[in-house]
Amino acid sequence: MAAGAECDVIMAAAEEPPESEEEARREAESFKEQGNAYYAKKDYNEAYNYYTKAIDTCPNNASYYGNRAATLMMLGRFREALGDAQQSVRLDDSFVRGHLREGKCHLSLGNAMAASRCFQRVLELDHKNSQAQQELKNATTVLEYEKIAEVDFEKRDFRKVVFCMDRALEFAPACHRFKILKAECLALLGRYPEAQSVASDILRMDSTNADALYVRGLCLYYEDCIEKAVQFFVQALRMAPDHEKACIACRNAKALKAKKEDGNKAFKDGNYKLAYELYTEALGIDPNNIKTNAKLYCNRGTVNSKLRKLEEAIDDCTNAVKLDDTYIKAYLRRAQHKQLLKNAQVELKKSKRKDYYKILGVDKNASEDEIKKAYRKRALMHHPDRHSGASAEVQKEEEKKFKEVGEAFTILSDPKKKARYDSGQDLEEDGLNMGDFDANNIFKAFFGGPGGFSFEASGPGNFFFQFG
Repeated sequence: MAAGAECDVIMAAAEEPPESEEEARREAESFKEQGNAYYAKKDYNEAYNYYTKAIDTCPNNASYYGNRAATLMMLGRFREALGDAQQSVRLDDSFVRGHLREGKCHLSLGNAMAASRCFQRVLELDHKNSQAQQELKNATTVLEYEKIAEVDFEKRDFRKVVFCMDRALEFAPACHRFKILKAECLALLGRYPEAQSVASDILRMDSTNADALYVRGLCLYYEDCIEKAVQFFVQALRMAPDHEKACIACRNAKALKAKKEDGNKAFKDGNYKLAYELYTEALGIDPNNIKTNAKLYCNRGTVNSKLRKLEEAIDDCTNAVKLDDTYIKAYLRRAQHKQLLKNAQVELKKSKRKDYYKILGVDKNASEDEIKKAYRKRALMHHPDRHSGASAEVQKEEEKKFKEVGEAFTILSDPKKKARYDSGQDLEEDGLNMGDFDANNIFKAFFGGPGGFSFEASGPGNFFFQFG
């Protein structure tokens, strides 16, 4: 029974005479007037509601769609406004304001070519329309900025691209494409917070925007948050499986993460040669990833240090701070490598120079008296006069040893020279040129000058000395 009653009600309603078209038109006009009033008061939400009522009441009126398009534009809902503007000119192709609004929506959304066609249509209808003339110039300007940006992006002049996109966005504030390109270039310039802000704004409006997801991931990737970056790249590829940039970035991020981890493992295992190779391979994956590459250079520097390649280690740390001048660890490691290199150079220098302690036959802790006694003994042992009867070869060798004994005594008997010698410093900085050294002067000064001693033969091959 209830179902039957309901049907009766429906049937009764159907039997009522329809509202006349004139009454519908008057009601729609009333809604439109109320919408205009709210629009004048800048209450665009209420204006939208009344224009919608007008459209529902009389759906074939071009001006209602035109007015609602204008309201949606004021609300920043350009894509919806575009639909209304297009419907308005479908209903009335001579509707100038409809064509203007369609062009403005196209331009705001970044489609300058379509916008140009709309403004040209307006000029066909009204060749003196100043607004259409100005908007056509604006559309041409946007097209020019697009072309310049495309060329500059290929040249990797990212600052110029950002400039062009900022200028283009003045005319196309709702263009996601321009914003994404700007954000991508900001990321490539290392201006990550700005890039993230732009991408996040777009994602708040459209959480499935693959380009914005890609840029968000790119920022994380360049900040060395590779795992999180991969998640965004994967999400972008879910939204757009053919997104080439996201695909490449995802592949690079995974490869970089794997190589770096393999290099770290090889280093921990003590396989420094393999670690060096892996870090080098990782550095070749993406030259744009500054922060990760800075860490890779620093890590490879540590490996070079373990391999005793200290100059290469310093170069790697220098490359790290060139990429990231805030990377404190690289500065510290470079300082450590420099100190190690300095120590190694000192030790190398020590190993190549004469061992004065060995020449005198004393240890490094010998006292002043022990050094003097050792000199007395060695000087007399190798004095040329003592070997005057020996062969020329023996005389030459003993003369050399005599000179070395004098050198050793000169250095080790002077506390300052001894300290410099012990620390591996260059003794020539003290003005001591061993090439011009005269051992006889040291000998004479030590033994009391000329006439203070003599060597005499006491038998074949035997000598003794006397003091005067």
